[in-house]
Amino acid sequence: MASGSSRPQILCVSFNQDNSMFSVGTKEGFKIFDARTGRLCNDNKLGGLNVVELWFATNLIAMVGTGEQPSRSPRRLCLFNTITGASKKDLNFRSTILAVRFSRTRLIVVLQDKTFIYDLNSTRILEEIDTVHNPKGLCAFAPNSEWCYLAIPASTSKGSALVYKASEPELICQIDAHESPLAAMAFSSNGMYLATASEKGTMIRVYIVAQATKSHSFRRGAYPSTIYSLSFGPCIDRPDVLAATSSSGSLHMFFLDAARNGRNQTNKLLGSIIPGSKAISDALDPANHHVIHNIAPAETKSCLAVHSVEYSQNSSKFPAVRTVVYVVTHDGYFREYTIGTTKSNESSWVLEREFSLLDTGYTQKQNEHHHVD
Repeated sequence: MASGSSRPQILCVSFNQDNSMFSVGTKEGFKIFDARTGRLCNDNKLGGLNVVELWFATNLIAMVGTGEQPSRSPRRLCLFNTITGASKKDLNFRSTILAVRFSRTRLIVVLQDKTFIYDLNSTRILEEIDTVHNPKGLCAFAPNSEWCYLAIPASTSKGSALVYKASEPELICQIDAHESPLAAMAFSSNGMYLATASEKGTMIRVYIVAQATKSHSFRRGAYPSTIYSLSFGPCIDRPDVLAATSSSGSLHMFFLDAARNGRNQTNKLLGSIIPGSKAISDALDPANHHVIHNIAPAETKSCLAVHSVEYSQNSSKFPAVRTVVYVVTHDGYFREYTIGTTKSNESSWVLEREFSLLDTGYTQKQNEHHHVD
């Protein structure tokens, strides 16, 4: 799985708004893939790109260059048509663009000390937000929610987030999630829940946005690790699965509703003894947590998406939950995992597909079942 030194380096990875496609930016240009089939949809060598953001499954993308070419300034956002090869619109900024997000009607641009909310159709600025120092361009966006929720860091010293309605736009709440600064955030598909991880990375927490209250708290591990990516399951009403990848090279999966498999008796007992202890019991309940190790070399960045979560009413010998997860790693690989979990909490996984993003050709690989820790 090691990448050769002659191959172009992956600089950015992003899934589109329904996780059906993903893009990678390299020192040479960008590639767009169909996540469901692995088909290479577009391969364009425009020069180095730090940001490549897809607008659903259309031919419109937003891209930001590395600055190695005059036309690819890191301060210029280009709305680009992948079919015609022409720029639809260029937006110039005073400092480096660190992140871009799309919805049907909104365009979000994140700089180091500012965040802009645009009307996508007119490219008119609706809101210019002065932010705390945000050198990584950290943000979370819920493009499919009614209000297009946007979360950005609220502090450089602790893990707090400001949540906005990008549709209005207006500030709706502040969520104080961790003692140390934020490293990762993600909304559920309807924007009702926000998952957060701090730079320490030992705990992942989930908040109900409307109330700014914590609903779940999960322990990833005892030792610090950087959380690279968070993704909820695609359920619109209430998320049931939350997945994370970290610098340890592991994939973590958490169930948000342990009671569905009859595993809530410990929580009920603890809750009757210690008032307000639901978050504690969630964090301590191993039935909520499943791990796949070595999905990527340690310290290799990754981006993941939970593609589907399916339920079965079969006996305990068969998976009660079947979760399909896509992972794209910056060493140049796409992997699709199926994680099966039985009602008795026995888990296994299958590597359904694996292929290189940087080499020509397509190799599909399937492994036998493995037990999840």
